[in-house]
Amino acid sequence: MAGQVSELERLKLQSRVWEPSGRRLLGEIGDGRGARAVDIGCGVVGWLRVLSEWVGPDGQVVGTDIDDAMLAVGNEFVAEESLGNVTLLKDDLFATSLEPASFDLVHARYEITPLGRGPEQMTTYLQLVRPGGTVVLEDPDVASWHFNPPAPALEKLITLIVEAFRRTGGDWDAGRKHLDLFGTFGIEANVRAELFALAPGHPYLRLPLQFATALEGRLLSLVGAGELDQLRNDANVELKEPGRWAPRSR
Repeated sequence: MAGQVSELERLKLQSRVWEPSGRRLLGEIGDGRGARAVDIGCGVVGWLRVLSEWVGPDGQVVGTDIDDAMLAVGNEFVAEESLGNVTLLKDDLFATSLEPASFDLVHARYEITPLGRGPEQMTTYLQLVRPGGTVVLEDPDVASWHFNPPAPALEKLITLIVEAFRRTGGDWDAGRKHLDLFGTFGIEANVRAELFALAPGHPYLRLPLQFATALEGRLLSLVGAGELDQLRNDANVELKEPGRWAPRSR
């Protein structure tokens, strides 16, 4: 999906939606002034703005991604927002070139969900964090991804999207497994859930349709082109029905 225009727009929207919860969480973690933080897989925005605010002018934020298109848009964002304490680097989290034990906070949002390999990812994050530092993981719970009132076409698309990720090693229930993942490394994690109610008309309600565009090639291995087109058409109709809303959690 990386680099597609639809995916870049989706990631920008995702970051706007979840920034308030990120600020709340950092507030609970404590004073970050002067800290050094890294946002793994930051994409086009990620936590770059909230981490920049958290560490302050004397701190440093590093954002990483493996995709050049993502980094190009991310650098535009950093320049537009005048985030002078933020630097973006190309880096592979499974073969990182970042200096070990060099960050006070390591953040990764929706990295296990698409990529899987949770234990390998955690090994990298613990390699990068300083003793006494903090690792923050954010992944969704797919059980929260539904619509009220029910929307059969949208929810069918969700089922197909989850299966497409599963077939390539991803895990849309990764958020439920964080406690066990930390536990396997001997860490007593502080797990919390954040629920966001998407009001009727909210642009994030279109997430199934955005994924249906980005993942079209994968979805066509699960259903025929005609069925996928019909699902998209029906989903658009469902989203226009008055009063439809949806919860989203991570």
